[in-house]
Amino acid sequence: MAETEARPVPAANRYVPSQPFWDGAREGRLMLQMCLDTGRFQHPPHPLSVYTGSQNVAWRQVSGLGTIYAVTVVRVPGPGLAGRLPLTVATVELAEGVRLIANIIDSPPERVGIGAAVELAWDPLADGTPYPAFRTLAQGAADAQD
Repeated sequence: MAETEARPVPAANRYVPSQPFWDGAREGRLMLQMCLDTGRFQHPPHPLSVYTGSQNVAWRQVSGLGTIYAVTVVRVPGPGLAGRLPLTVATVELAEGVRLIANIIDSPPERVGIGAAVELAWDPLADGTPYPAFRTLAQGAADAQD
């Protein structure tokens, strides 16, 4: 595939219900599923709770604050990566205890490490749809997060 291919736009509700995620993103809110039986968040979305197997799940807004659990840097060109390399990709553990994989933007790769505090940022897809990403927090802001 050509390196110049635009970032693809996933279709909502293709495999599992995900419309609240996309609606929230358009409103600048990060929405994730919560198991109402346990009070725990889950991601990616599922039709059932990954904790209890019940259908008692609902969408809730999360803070967008978290820490980096794992990180890697993509340096090999691929679809949608034109002009984005090196691209830092991390597993972020949100304050709510759920982990998600996301791009780290506005931060040089050498400043991104395990345990770094991050905040939600938006990295638009090819059609302008906001897509969640994260940026590292300055040390003072990270201390305030604790």
